[in-house]
Amino acid sequence: MKLSLGLKVANSLSLTPQLQQAIRLLQLSSLELEQEVQIQLDSNPLLEKIEDEDSNESLDHPQPDQHEKELSESLNADHLPDELAVDTDWDDVYTHQSTAMERPEFDEREDNRQGHTSLKEHMLGQINLLNFSAVDKLIAYCIVDALDEKGFLDADLAEIILSVQHLLTQMDHVVDVEEDEVLAVLKHIQRLDPIGIGARNLAECLFVQIDTLPIQTEFRQEALLLLKHYELLISNDLNKLVKQTGLNFEQLKAAVELLKTLKAHPGAEFEYKDLDYQIPDVVVSKKNGAWNVQLNPDVIPKLRINAFYSGMIKRADQSDDNQYLRNQMLEAKNFIKSIDERHKTLLKVASCIVQHQREFLEIGVEGMKPLVLREVADEVELHESTVSRVTTNKYLLTPRGLFELKYFFSSHVGTTSGGEASSTAIRAKIKKLVADENPRKPLSDNSIANLLKDDGIDVARRTVAKYRESLHIASSSDRKVLI
Repeated sequence: MKLSLGLKVANSLSLTPQLQQAIRLLQLSSLELEQEVQIQLDSNPLLEKIEDEDSNESLDHPQPDQHEKELSESLNADHLPDELAVDTDWDDVYTHQSTAMERPEFDEREDNRQGHTSLKEHMLGQINLLNFSAVDKLIAYCIVDALDEKGFLDADLAEIILSVQHLLTQMDHVVDVEEDEVLAVLKHIQRLDPIGIGARNLAECLFVQIDTLPIQTEFRQEALLLLKHYELLISNDLNKLVKQTGLNFEQLKAAVELLKTLKAHPGAEFEYKDLDYQIPDVVVSKKNGAWNVQLNPDVIPKLRINAFYSGMIKRADQSDDNQYLRNQMLEAKNFIKSIDERHKTLLKVASCIVQHQREFLEIGVEGMKPLVLREVADEVELHESTVSRVTTNKYLLTPRGLFELKYFFSSHVGTTSGGEASSTAIRAKIKKLVADENPRKPLSDNSIANLLKDDGIDVARRTVAKYRESLHIASSSDRKVLI
């Protein structure tokens, strides 16, 4: 075998640090991007943020005073060829220019939101005002501590007694707590606000609320009679209810209507829901009959190169300090460029999606068109994985609400005319059909499939059942209402 040396030309793809940074920024949400920008601002002195109050000012920094100018000239006089400052270029500044929406800023207002009061705090505040003995108050505390988020008692009376006895033992009190004592305190608590709190089941909760209504309340006695046969009421066994209660259909219907006015979960109003507000990345609005797509200026970072530090860079200086400034300058420019490319790609993909889903913007969910990542990728001349990254955790604000960009992608189902229908639109049609059905004769999955076929959408009964379950709609037998 003979060894030899030779040159070979070949193309290869490599992920440079700049490309890796651009890919990573592409898939960040607006909140994550804000955090990443802050990290870069903290670590890179060459990168600075354009403050709102300075956004309308010129990019030219004020000239130094005469004394500083003379001092600078005297220091640099002997080394003028080697100390040419690097001026800030327009490419070093990233602002939202062509994609911005000019809007007046909101006035700062005082945050006057009230603190959240939990269910247990609300109940303990009422218990402390009652004339309870020390033992009864301890029992009440244990009962309140055993309430779940809906307001039901999530413990047996034996467990309550055991907890009270354990606390009394720790307090060196030798007192035997009877079940009747716990039950008496529980019934007292159930009459506090909200009425029915501490009930052990739904029937008891409704019974307490009915029992506290004025005696002259119409159909009060009939409702109490129905609750004694709660199992038949839940199973919707109308014939047995009529037979065992002795009520006619009109009385039965009126009593059920009275029960519907009660609170099934008295503690639900005290549930604290930490709402997850999403800030839109792209805003769609209709102007002069055309849909306009713009980036949200509130989430677009405004960055530029720091002119002071960039002016300290010397072209011929090979010192460590100068090399550090050069490297930081390069990183800042690459970061600004990656941010710019991210928003250009986001705007391009969002515009393509809006172009496909114009009917959705006009008429709603039923106008959704089938769309997959490949179609958008081919149109905007990007890779499918890039489209997937840029549509993840990005939100589009439309006149019909706030939607994630992923929402506009859906599979398709064939139509009788040879076209395609979006699965999202089919779900919306199923939901509308169920909402408009006769509750006494609800539509079966087969009936829904036939109605969709009449509308030009050819779907099987199993597909209808799958879509119905994804919408959390019960079956026809469970949706049937007899009274």
